[in-house]
Amino acid sequence: MSNTQEQVDSPCPVVESMEQIGSKWRLLVLHDLQGGEKRFNELKRSTDANSRTLSRVLDDLRETGFVERRLEEDAPVATYYSLTEKGRSLCPVFDEIESWADRWLEGI
Repeated sequence: MSNTQEQVDSPCPVVESMEQIGSKWRLLVLHDLQGGEKRFNELKRSTDANSRTLSRVLDDLRETGFVERRLEEDAPVATYYSLTEKGRSLCPVFDEIESWADRWLEGI
């Protein structure tokens, strides 16, 4: 197989990364959880996502290892979400994207 063909067949790491974290809702939740652990309803308010969308996104982020869930069974029962080590590793990426946006998206 030619080197050019291998490049076409091999997935781009950027594309693969964006497939895991790249939806609007996933990015909002990941960015919001950088501030620490939050309850479901806190995330719902801060992201403006509806319950169904937020549940789906949190399930996806748990399955891919970016977010962990903690259930507190004392009355009232509460579910908390926080970033895993994998999720926290994205914090510098968000910082760079914010710096880029400040520079290049200022007038938009």
